[in-house]
Amino acid sequence: MKHHESTFTGAKKFNIYWQSWLPKGAPKAVLLVAHGFAEHSGRYMNLVNAVVPHGYAVYALDHRGHGKSDGARVEIDSYQQYLDDLKTFFDLVAKEQPGQKIFLVGHSMGSAISLGYVLDHQDELAGLILSGGGIAKPGTPLPPTPAAMPGTNTRPPLDTGFLARDPRVAVDYDADPLNYRGPIPVARDEAMAPMRLAIQERAGTIRLPILIMAGTGVPDGERSTTLHQHVGSADKSLRLYDGLKHEIFNEPEYPQVMADLEAWVAARL
Repeated sequence: MKHHESTFTGAKKFNIYWQSWLPKGAPKAVLLVAHGFAEHSGRYMNLVNAVVPHGYAVYALDHRGHGKSDGARVEIDSYQQYLDDLKTFFDLVAKEQPGQKIFLVGHSMGSAISLGYVLDHQDELAGLILSGGGIAKPGTPLPPTPAAMPGTNTRPPLDTGFLARDPRVAVDYDADPLNYRGPIPVARDEAMAPMRLAIQERAGTIRLPILIMAGTGVPDGERSTTLHQHVGSADKSLRLYDGLKHEIFNEPEYPQVMADLEAWVAARL
């Protein structure tokens, strides 16, 4: 496979890092990856190594404030900055791969960003694949923003114990300097809240093919089931993996997860 790295200019003139992995010859389709909170695009090599040898191209960006992209770590002024960056990246990918079907793959926070994106851009995409995401029931209040630690405007760092049953995943996560392990600004949770509410209330307007994947060892399974129930797509699939935790792409059972993902995409080419 061919690996390429570059940057583009995102909102507020930030340099946004991205990378791609291309197969030999013309790809069957393109997977565009939106990673989760406090991580980066380089953590998706299980996906890359599963699908690129089978003829798919993978493109992934580091969200602003993450990985190799500009910005104060994990901070944003508005959720719209994530969406604007993703739109710029999508246009870049579409220009590089004219005529190719593009499937958006979002994990965790990337699932929320992806859902927010398709509310206004779903006609651009061949399908949406979500991991570790979901919604509360439309019409119910959003869960409260996590409280700040006393005397601060931040909440505690991410608990890596919920990532996977395999303890090596947490060890590798903690050792990766591109992951963020510091306290989390409460302001970024507040900045994301309007997008999360919009997704919850407008889920029924989403009509593109959608694959929702989650482990049942964490609350992801319940939220993903609620999203599956309320999304408006006629072509919608739910895959729940018994006992797996948040990062189903990194659990020991990931080969089956990757096979399910690839089969779903292949059926929609």
